[in-house]
Amino acid sequence: MTGSLLFDAIVFLLGAIICVSVAKRLGLSSVLGYLIAGVLIGPYVLGFIGEEGEDILHFAEFGVVVMLFLIGLEIEPKNFWNMRKSIAGMGGLQVAGTMLLSYLFFILIDFDWKVALVISMAVALSSTAIAMQTIDEKGLMETTFGNSAFSILLFQDIIVIFMLGAIPLLSNTEVEAATDSHESTGNLLDGLPMGYQTLAIILSVVLIIGAGQYLIVPMLRRVAKTGVRELLFASALLIVFSISFLMEYVGLSPALGAFLGGVVLSSSEYKHELESNLEPFKNLLLGLFFIAVGASINFVVIAKIPLTIG
Repeated sequence: MTGSLLFDAIVFLLGAIICVSVAKRLGLSSVLGYLIAGVLIGPYVLGFIGEEGEDILHFAEFGVVVMLFLIGLEIEPKNFWNMRKSIAGMGGLQVAGTMLLSYLFFILIDFDWKVALVISMAVALSSTAIAMQTIDEKGLMETTFGNSAFSILLFQDIIVIFMLGAIPLLSNTEVEAATDSHESTGNLLDGLPMGYQTLAIILSVVLIIGAGQYLIVPMLRRVAKTGVRELLFASALLIVFSISFLMEYVGLSPALGAFLGGVVLSSSEYKHELESNLEPFKNLLLGLFFIAVGASINFVVIAKIPLTIG
């Protein structure tokens, strides 16, 4: 019975309604309510959701992608260009400062320098989904604090590309050989020189910008003429998923690609239609994402090595 799709849906919805309602009544963020719901129904507490929680998490990650796309729709290309200094300045300062302090700390407690560097990279990053959902929920997106936080998160989403590229360079020959023997990750640029990878990434960005102006907007005009509302919704999903797939295929973050697609389409006449169609879908998937994250927390591992994880 617990393997039934309908039963899982009931458990997810009931857990979300109860825990988020309690969290809001206590003045807490809905994100915390979703996470607690996931923890409670997950395999390590009540056990209503088992191994399938990981599959749900992969699907629910589209909520983060859609969220970044909608944020991009709110930022016109000119405004995005004006944000470049705050993105590189505050974002770079936060990542560099956090990495330096973390690296020195782990070196002082006798970690290998390569391990310390990788851990410091992870410590310097934040969850865009959790941070942006909380900022949006509290109505801080239009404030100086919200813009600063968004700039830092956006820089993190960009710099993580280079971090992931640097990590294999820190591994030894044996590890690289073992990695090469496994199946490919599906990244189109795997094994190519860094110069070719950079060129492919730039071309992908140019392709998104060009497609936004000369392919996506004309397509939306044709769809709008049919007068069928669900077709416009399907078109919005097609745009988000296609851009995200392209970005993931060349090794970039799907969410970052979706954000760029949103910026490109922010000046189109279908901006508000896209927002109204995708907003409920985003909220549903984000809630599912946070529940799946909570359900995937392995308390057995945490109990065994709490200091290492902490």
